[in-house]
Amino acid sequence: MAFKTLASFVAVLAALQVANGALTRRVTCPDGVNTASNAACCALFPVLDDIQKNLFDGGQCGEEVHESLRLTFHDAIGISPKIAATGVFGGGGADGSIALFEDIETNFHANNGVDEIIDEQKPFIARHNITTADFIQFAGAIGVSNCPGAPRLDVFVGRKDATQPAPDKTVPEPFDSVDDILARFEDAGGFTAAEVVALLASGTRVAAADHVDPTIPGTPFDSTPERFDTQFFIETQLRGTLFPGTGGNQGEVESPLQGELRLQSDAELARDSRTACEWQSFVNNQAKMQSAFKAAFRKMTVLGHNVNDLVDCSEVVPTPPAPASNAHFPAGLSNKDVEQACSSTPFPTLPTDPGPVTSVAPVPPS
Repeated sequence: MAFKTLASFVAVLAALQVANGALTRRVTCPDGVNTASNAACCALFPVLDDIQKNLFDGGQCGEEVHESLRLTFHDAIGISPKIAATGVFGGGGADGSIALFEDIETNFHANNGVDEIIDEQKPFIARHNITTADFIQFAGAIGVSNCPGAPRLDVFVGRKDATQPAPDKTVPEPFDSVDDILARFEDAGGFTAAEVVALLASGTRVAAADHVDPTIPGTPFDSTPERFDTQFFIETQLRGTLFPGTGGNQGEVESPLQGELRLQSDAELARDSRTACEWQSFVNNQAKMQSAFKAAFRKMTVLGHNVNDLVDCSEVVPTPPAPASNAHFPAGLSNKDVEQACSSTPFPTLPTDPGPVTSVAPVPPS
């Protein structure tokens, strides 16, 4: 009896080992160098090499990364079940429509300026076996992986390309109210207020503005535009004192630093009772910021799709560099310059950079 029990146990163990081997077995890609858990992911390795070298300047966190990340959002958010319920096409989400119907969607006011990165990305899509919908989201995730402190984002493939453009007014504008922004995200994919903070703020953290104030293209939103750090959450809560260029631009409010532009929507989200405490919670909390953005980005990039119908190719994404700085106040500023908005938690005490008041150098446009 004991021998039969032992034999049964060995048989079960062997079966488990076989099953586990089947689950973890990797395929060798056609290039003979890379392996993947799913053969569909092999097609991404040459795309990765190409865009890192020829789109992202050898793996930099620069202007093309900023714009590619912006494009992931502008494409994916173009979906509205509320519009669809009226019997009109409500958009397909992350379906590449912003590039496939460039002549239509880039004329939407909220998409001002995205035509530049769309045109830069087109040759890469043309020479690789990848849909436009997949490429836009893949390029955004790879670009972010070049930024120190960024999370390693999830990537999926298998999206079908759009057959018609997204409707206008599905992309939030910097002059929209917090009510309108939260409602738009809830409609698009059931995003919570906390997810909106993570997604919108993280999208601007490694970004720069070309068209809010056209007299100063490439002006960053914080003092560390090439790092995925918490400075954005700190500096949006500092008292605004100046305009870096010309005043009176729609969607812009005063910034605390020369050479730094502040969007009206960011300023209001940082101070609204529904979002202020979540916003402040990212100050000096790199790990939470990374985790929150990773989750929100994953949710955004599959809008309009059943994730179970897609292939997870996250393993292709490189591991980003470690954070390159600690949370701090820019030189000349301190806790006394914070416009405290979270009523339940005091603003963290942070060190102040030494030296004269910070002046941020604008990011030069490509």
